[in-house]
Amino acid sequence: MSETAAKAPGSALGAAVDPNRWKALAFIAIAQLMVVLDATIVNIALPSAQQDLGISDGNRQWVVTAYALAFGGLLLFGGRIADLWGRKRAFVVGLGGFAAASALGGAATNEAMMFGARALQGAFGALLAPAALSLLAVMFTDAKERAKAFGIYGAIAGGGGAVGLILGGFLTEYLDWRWTFFVNIPFAIVAAAGAWYVIREPEGGRNRSALDIPGVILSTLGLVSLVYGFTRAESEGWSDSMTIGMFVASGVLLLAFVLVEARVKAPLLPLRVVTERNRGGVYLSLGLAIIAMFGLFLFLTYYLQIVKGYSPVKTGFAFLPMIAGMITGSTQIGTRLMTRVAPRLLMGPGFLVAALGMLLLTQLEIGSSYAALLLPAMLLLGLGMGTAFMPAMSLATQGVKPQDAGVASAMVNTSQQVGGAIGTALLNTIAASATTSYIADHIAGASNKSQQQLVQLEGMVEGYTSAIWFAVGILVVAAGIALTLVNAGRPGGSTVTSSEEGAQDEVAVPVVAH
Repeated sequence: MSETAAKAPGSALGAAVDPNRWKALAFIAIAQLMVVLDATIVNIALPSAQQDLGISDGNRQWVVTAYALAFGGLLLFGGRIADLWGRKRAFVVGLGGFAAASALGGAATNEAMMFGARALQGAFGALLAPAALSLLAVMFTDAKERAKAFGIYGAIAGGGGAVGLILGGFLTEYLDWRWTFFVNIPFAIVAAAGAWYVIREPEGGRNRSALDIPGVILSTLGLVSLVYGFTRAESEGWSDSMTIGMFVASGVLLLAFVLVEARVKAPLLPLRVVTERNRGGVYLSLGLAIIAMFGLFLFLTYYLQIVKGYSPVKTGFAFLPMIAGMITGSTQIGTRLMTRVAPRLLMGPGFLVAALGMLLLTQLEIGSSYAALLLPAMLLLGLGMGTAFMPAMSLATQGVKPQDAGVASAMVNTSQQVGGAIGTALLNTIAASATTSYIADHIAGASNKSQQQLVQLEGMVEGYTSAIWFAVGILVVAAGIALTLVNAGRPGGSTVTSSEEGAQDEVAVPVVAH
């Protein structure tokens, strides 16, 4: 970033470069890893926790759903609180609350205590995640440094879920399921202590406007209804009256939210954040990519454990090529090319490479070789996603005024959370339908128990491959959106101006000509 770039009041450039920014990144990365790990680590422990706490099959989904509803529903509110309080304070409070909720979950003695702990984790996660991303956005303004910082952040955001499968497998198999909660506590203490002493948030970046209470209520209820609608569709079906009711309620509430935001003086989510072409393209393409990825994690976990007979630990290690691909794509390919080419030329091809990896997985069979099929497919998926995620994360917070950084960051997390809920429900439904159809067509020809079991396994694999075909299509659409909507040029060394309410304000943006 040019040292002579204009320094506007309130701009991130107006403050001196923080000498501790790289140390701060380390603690932000630890916190982000903790949040992302939690999305998958608990899934591995769920069967053991269900048995210990006497949770019924009908209620076990609430261990996952309680977290998803609180996290997804409160993200925009959490982002706005970070803008209001200051991101450092929101970050530390979020870490403390997440650690306390994790301790409560690990000590749970019944299902009510477990569900409450998961909801609290989600609520504090909704404060922590936007604060972490927006701290990066305001602390790293130099184009090359920003590329490196977001490369590391993108690798963690993309690969942390797979790391959770490995860690969850180890903790569940060799210690106890409760450690999948307790493990968050040291993460949170280290990150909070480090952040408190190291992070120096740039001045002038707070948004001290009065809180938009109608916006908070409408967005929270609308997002909770949307996430719960997809979660319920997975278990009860798309024609269930409550599922349909949730979708209708979500549509009405979110439409009312948009109307309110267009009229109020200090909106919770300024519409300029999402209507800007590049950010809108990022939120949409990222959400679609997450739809494809979340379903895939689920299918591959079941395929490896049920069809191939892998243990939880072995299953976790089987995902290592994907993690390696994501880290390489994000920190090597994405970071090195981000300052040389336009973001769309990383995002679009990245999603297409991931789609190619997904395409390989449509060839899955019961006897498929891990080395010949799964390993190259996972490498391609990781490389593609890592390459695409890094510029997407960076671009989503570029060009926003410092006082809007929290809600812009919250929108990244919201697109991921809603995408995850849609992906799990939609692709699971497709897989279940294809499995049922296959078994109905072939079970009559199975004359003994072993043949019937074989048909069951073949039906499961048929369901997975049918859903993966849809995931391939979704990734191709994500690539198309990135290539057409995202038109920002490669990062350079000057600021650009953005208008708000007719006034021209200089904003620190490492982006130049289109």
